[in-house]
Amino acid sequence: MTHWIGALAAVAFALVSTARPAAAETLEIGYMPILPVAQAFVAIEEGWLAEAGIEPKLIQFQNGPAMVQALLAGQLDVAHFGIGPAMVARGKGVDLKVVASSTVEQISIIALPDLAAAFAEGPAATAFARFQAKHGRKPVISTFPLGSVPETVLHYWVEKQLGLSRDTMDVIYQGAAQVQQALLTGAVDGAAILEPVVTLTLSRVEGARVVEKGSALFPGQPGAVLAVREALIARAPQLVQALVTAHIRATEVLRNDPDAAAAAVGKYVGGGRMPKAVVLTALQNSKDAFVADPDYIIPGTRTMHDYQAEVGTLKTKVDLDALFDTSFYKAALPALKAEAR
Repeated sequence: MTHWIGALAAVAFALVSTARPAAAETLEIGYMPILPVAQAFVAIEEGWLAEAGIEPKLIQFQNGPAMVQALLAGQLDVAHFGIGPAMVARGKGVDLKVVASSTVEQISIIALPDLAAAFAEGPAATAFARFQAKHGRKPVISTFPLGSVPETVLHYWVEKQLGLSRDTMDVIYQGAAQVQQALLTGAVDGAAILEPVVTLTLSRVEGARVVEKGSALFPGQPGAVLAVREALIARAPQLVQALVTAHIRATEVLRNDPDAAAAAVGKYVGGGRMPKAVVLTALQNSKDAFVADPDYIIPGTRTMHDYQAEVGTLKTKVDLDALFDTSFYKAALPALKAEAR
């Protein structure tokens, strides 16, 4: 796993060991059982958080908007979720800072056979109309709730990329497990969804296919992020530094050696019941989407912010300069570069 990952290990030790607390501190960490937050699973299973004096108390959610409600209720010190819900939380007064990116351009539009056929017969911009003409109804698309990254990307693609009205389809809003079930049972015609649901559906539903994904949906699309409360930064900045450093290490593993990450990720995604081969394929297909640098996603976040404000899923405009704190990511870089030489 390369000289780069070895260097990151040294950085983690240098940044954490000097300020390690005498006893482990419990941090409430919210997460979803999906691939885009895989850094959380790798960091925990590798023991990097424990080494830094962090005892993670994991709380699982099925979607980002549900995590926003928990944050508003005073729960969670740390959140692994989408940038869309992070903006919503900040807009509602949660003292939240995005300290690292996790993934970019990770959404796929997967179509079950009837909808896939409509896309295969001509341009994407007329596929929904072809489907309705043939089946006498609009296609039913499943995705996460309003304000989530998958929902935002779905509607951005339809409205801004295809030039259509969102009324061209019927959308149902569900959690990750429910979207997966809807696809596998044929209760919907397609979905805007994340890995590993994409790989699982392709492996189990004959004729299903990805009709669009990544940058074609939303160029430079920010995805999942690592966010922490400002109160945690003020109280224990060394723990935030440890979280970010472990996050960077995990990102490099996911990008450079997805096989090594499969066991850790498989323990959490899909409730730990996802077939190992599906998890590994999903990781291999997604490795380039794992990006930790928070500066990388700021331009795309501005685009998403403006779109969500335009359509009303973001009720209060957010000061994005106040939302991001890139200092912890940058603090790791000098030592990392020195070790890499």
